[in-house]
Amino acid sequence: MIKTIFRNTFLVGLSVLLVCGLLFFGLQYKQTMDETYKALQQEAVYAEKGLMIGGQEYLSKLGDENRITWIDKAGSIIYDNATPVPTTNQKDCSEVKSAIEDGEAQSIRKSETSGVQTMYYARRCEDGTILRLSRPLSAVRYALYAVSPVLWVLVLVIMISVVLSFRVAKQIVRPINELDIDHPESNTYPELSPLISKIREQKLLIQEEVSQREALRREFSANVSHELKTPLTSISGFAELMSKGVVPPEKVQEFSSDIYKESQRLMMLIEDIIKLSKLDEEGIGPERENVDLYELSAEVLDSLKPTASKTNIKLEMKGEHMEVSGVYQLLSEMVYNLCDNAIKYNRPGGKVEVDVHSTDDKVILSVSDTGIGIPKAHQKRVFERFYRVDKSHSKEIGGTGLGLSIVKHGAQFHNAEVSLESELGEGTKITLEFPKPSPVAKEAEPSSEETKTEE
Repeated sequence: MIKTIFRNTFLVGLSVLLVCGLLFFGLQYKQTMDETYKALQQEAVYAEKGLMIGGQEYLSKLGDENRITWIDKAGSIIYDNATPVPTTNQKDCSEVKSAIEDGEAQSIRKSETSGVQTMYYARRCEDGTILRLSRPLSAVRYALYAVSPVLWVLVLVIMISVVLSFRVAKQIVRPINELDIDHPESNTYPELSPLISKIREQKLLIQEEVSQREALRREFSANVSHELKTPLTSISGFAELMSKGVVPPEKVQEFSSDIYKESQRLMMLIEDIIKLSKLDEEGIGPERENVDLYELSAEVLDSLKPTASKTNIKLEMKGEHMEVSGVYQLLSEMVYNLCDNAIKYNRPGGKVEVDVHSTDDKVILSVSDTGIGIPKAHQKRVFERFYRVDKSHSKEIGGTGLGLSIVKHGAQFHNAEVSLESELGEGTKITLEFPKPSPVAKEAEPSSEETKTEE
């Protein structure tokens, strides 16, 4: 953290220094150019007066600090203190052309004689001739050398910035490093009070979550132990009676059947616990694929026909063929659990309806029944593991108490939302909303008939 603060602080300081340096030298360069043009203009005024009085002889007496050129109205050179003297017509030069029209002009261009960038100032004399003074642009750059000590000042300032930035970084981090998380009240830095408050809140939140998780773990362990113990106790009791030979021959088949049922219940419970464990760890093996939710639901209903026929419950499939991205086996298990619960907790002669349809961005599957319904007080807890609204009724119809929990975790795995609507004595409707899969090359299958009824 010290390195990060040091680097950022130093870069900010260095950036400010560079910007200030560029502005300073830029303004200094412009000021030097303006002063150079002003000096050329002033010298040109004096040279013009001397020229008008003393003629060309006056120009020859001037020093060679600046290049002086006298040009006639036609653009030919009358006098030039440079060697060699240009032979080209000067009327096409921008500063000469402008001076003829406006009286004076200035420009920066490459000299035809020396081949270097040159500053020119041209002035129209009283007789119509042009007097032009020039100085190499490098002379302006040389003038900047006078302020070169400023560069050493900048270097010194940068070195000082390095030291100060490092010290500031250490001072900023020191209070955080010295902070006692276990005893935040000992904090002596008022600036850290908001941080201390957030740490304290986060600590309490973590402790609360740990307590909740521990309570859920204990409750889950107790429920698993109880659920596993119940069928094992029955199997052990039946087997003990049979091993002692106290079971009449005509009851042996009945006892064997009970042992088989309890063992099947035990196997179902273990399988559901394993499924939930995989979902908790997101350990679903098969890769996702596009699954036709309508076709899958129809297959589930078809497999439940024998169970539904025992209580004369009608199974109805509605909607259209819609695909979702998911694991086929898990989706099948989710739909099976919903439909199986709808049959188990229904009334004789009731109805179970599965509907698959879509909105702009969702694929929706709903399973509704005309059963006994769920009281309002229990609706928020029915998706908990081993939770049963009526334990005595649940024991009669079987099941592990994990079906809706598998549905909930399966929905989370598929990024789907699950919701429940129920009225006591009128029935229950559970809805799953899946996100639509990304477009694929394969076109969706044609829609099915609007309603398909299965007895």
